[in-house]
Amino acid sequence: MNKVKITVLKTLFLEDIAAEFGKPELGPCQAMQEGQVFYADVKCPAGFCHTAWNCIYQYVFALANGGGKEFFFYNDWAKEPGVAISSCNDGFRPVIFKLEATDIPSVKGE
Repeated sequence: MNKVKITVLKTLFLEDIAAEFGKPELGPCQAMQEGQVFYADVKCPAGFCHTAWNCIYQYVFALANGGGKEFFFYNDWAKEPGVAISSCNDGFRPVIFKLEATDIPSVKGE
């Protein structure tokens, strides 16, 4: 099993939806910042949002276990083999992640 590089590509705040359905003090995600990079295999990395982790875990797991040697997502979503684009499911402030298979081996007990 290898590590997967997780990069925060974009943090969004859907103001119109938040204005209609959210609490007045709701704002952009405070847990994740654009440009942050994490490495993970099957364990949520330190400092990573647990809600977002639950949303992307299945793709991280697949990539960590060799699922990205060819194209991911049925050969038609991403241009590059070993890459997946995924997001957390927060309907007010979704965060978009780039997941990349690496050759960095996992260390047991990390």
